[in-house]
Amino acid sequence: MHPPRLLLGVNIDHIATLRQARGTRYPDPVQAALLAEEAGADGITVHLREDRRHIQERDVRLLAEVLNTRMNLEMAVTEEMIALAEAVRPAHVCLVPEKREELTTEGGLDVVSGFEAIQAACQRLAEAGCEVSLFIDPVPEQIEAAAEAGAAVVELHTGAYAEATGEAAAREHARLAAAAEMALELGLTVNAGHGLNYHNVEAIAAIPGLHELNIGHAIIARALFVGLKEAVAEMKRLAIAGQEAGFVAALEAHDHDHDHPH
Repeated sequence: MHPPRLLLGVNIDHIATLRQARGTRYPDPVQAALLAEEAGADGITVHLREDRRHIQERDVRLLAEVLNTRMNLEMAVTEEMIALAEAVRPAHVCLVPEKREELTTEGGLDVVSGFEAIQAACQRLAEAGCEVSLFIDPVPEQIEAAAEAGAAVVELHTGAYAEATGEAAAREHARLAAAAEMALELGLTVNAGHGLNYHNVEAIAAIPGLHELNIGHAIIARALFVGLKEAVAEMKRLAIAGQEAGFVAALEAHDHDHDHPH
C-alpha cells in the first residue's frame, strides 16, 4: 500500500528576523505564511523564543486566526510558553530546547533529564487540545522517554546529518532511519527537521514512515532569488520525489528478499 503523502511544514521565523532587524512592520510573517500555504505548505511553523528575537506574540495570535492549514508552535518548556499555548491553542506544539546565546536550536530536547517537567507540559498541552511533539536527537533513550512522557509526535533532529559529509552523512542517515523505525514501533508519529535544504532533503524524505518535514532557513533564503511561492513549491516537489524514491526502493528490497529465500 502506498504511504500517505509526506507533508511539508514551512518555518517562517526568518521573515520575522528581517523585520526585527529594522524594527519595521514589514516583511510580515503572517503574509508570508499565507503565501506559503498558497504554494502548497501543509502547515506553518513558528518558534516563539524567550528573547523574542524574531517571531512575536502578535504573530502567533494572528496566525492562529488566519491560517487555512495549521500552526506548529515551537517553544521552550517554560510556564510562560505553556500558558500562552493554552490561551492560543495551536493545532501543534513542538517542545524544543532553547539557549539565549545560540543562533539556532543546537540539539534535541533532553527528555530523559527533564522528564517530569516535559511529561507535565505534554499533559497540559494535550488538555488544551494541542498535539504535542518533542524535538529530539535520533537516540533510543530519548525516543523511549518521549513515548513515556505522553507525546504523540517526535521530530527527529536532522542537524548532524545536514552538517556531515561522505561516510559520516551515511551513518547519520542510518541513525535517523533506525530512530524513525523505533518511534513508529512505539506508536509515535515521526517528523523530521533542522538544516534540511534543497540538496539533502530527498534522502531524508526517502526514510520510510516519516509524516512531515519542517524546513525554514533554506526556503526563506531561496525565496530571495525565486520568490517565496516558488521556493515552497520547489521544496515540496523535492520532498515528495524523495518519498516516492524511498517507497520504490523499499518495494524493490522487499521483492528481492522474497525472490531469494534465505
